[in-house]
Amino acid sequence: MGGTGYFDRFGGRYVAEVLRAPLEELEAAFGQAMADPAFIAELDGLRRDFIGRPTPLLRAENASRELGGAQIYIKMEGLAHTGAHKINNAIAQALLAKRMGKTRIIAETGAGQHGLATASACARLGLDCAVYMGEVDVRRQQPNVAAMELYGARVVPVTSGSRTLKDAINEAMRDWAASFQNTHYLIGSALGPAPFPDMVRTFQSVIGLETRDQIAERDLRVEALVACVGGGSNAIGFFSPFIDLPSPRLIGAEAGGIGPGPGENAARMVGSASGDGIIHGYKSRFLTDEDGQVAETRSISAGLDYPGIGPQLAALGESGRIEYTAVRDSEALEALKFFARNEGVIFALESAHAGAAAITLAKSLPKDRAVIVNMSGRGDKDIFITSPVFRPAEWKAFLKAELDRLESGEDIHVFGGHS
Repeated sequence: MGGTGYFDRFGGRYVAEVLRAPLEELEAAFGQAMADPAFIAELDGLRRDFIGRPTPLLRAENASRELGGAQIYIKMEGLAHTGAHKINNAIAQALLAKRMGKTRIIAETGAGQHGLATASACARLGLDCAVYMGEVDVRRQQPNVAAMELYGARVVPVTSGSRTLKDAINEAMRDWAASFQNTHYLIGSALGPAPFPDMVRTFQSVIGLETRDQIAERDLRVEALVACVGGGSNAIGFFSPFIDLPSPRLIGAEAGGIGPGPGENAARMVGSASGDGIIHGYKSRFLTDEDGQVAETRSISAGLDYPGIGPQLAALGESGRIEYTAVRDSEALEALKFFARNEGVIFALESAHAGAAAITLAKSLPKDRAVIVNMSGRGDKDIFITSPVFRPAEWKAFLKAELDRLESGEDIHVFGGHS
């Protein structure tokens, strides 16, 4: 990047004057922390004892045999504490904020995994926490909302715009502009104004560094690494140690939604629907309408419906180092079932997009090659989305029974209501 905040023409720091000072303060603090052995040692200890790193690299023997092509391996980020890769960045940024003397953390979240990870990290480090979440995502990710509140975070539903991730980011930015003296905005993806893309990639690169070591230990002939790409934190962390190498291939799976038409997907790098834009403080590729406004997106996965993409991922796509493919909702659901039934592993819906792309690729390759897919999260959180698809009658009966039980007041006396 060269220290300018840019990746080719993407990136930068396009923010109101009020945010320039806190961003410069953050950039300086990040550089100092990464050069401080004491900070690195504390972070390594949290990775080991709090997150549970390193995460395993699972050989998907049954799935590979079923497909008859390359050997599929799964980087099991879903086994990290809080169920996804998001904790890698959340605990590191929270530790940095505490080092800077900040007492309050704010965050945005889509699928809820970043909010969950941030709430957990703040509980661990003794920091106040508020999480902005689009009203649509609050409704479809109730298990994560409940867990965030259990950790002590305040979840703030955002009712403006499309009521999803992009609107949550807008509200968090407004909060930070008014409170940065004591508040750190813990961005969850590799986007936003500099230095956030660099910070998030650095903190998530632990995934790729572990994978590189695991490849060497097993002497694998790796054809490709595959990751889903929303904003892009799991992908850029997974790919990071390999970017400057000629191989393996790096493949990003975007949300193909229900089709190629406007408002039917969230594919920024596949097709011709996106264009250069400056939104949320940085320049990248964004899905916009004919008036240049942020377009509506669609994906079954709450974490892949962001209309933009991290600036480094956009630059790497344009250079050809990362190959992008669009995976439809139906393909992601089939991949979810495939890995659940063949490997006993339930992917998050986001990660299942990468799983689908890995299945397609593996079929076309010889058996002596390997394809590694990053299972960036596990699928517990998606029960409210997948159950109505896979078992609609049973799910409807369950919800009705639960509603009847709650309306009758049954069991509430045990805990004296809620607080």
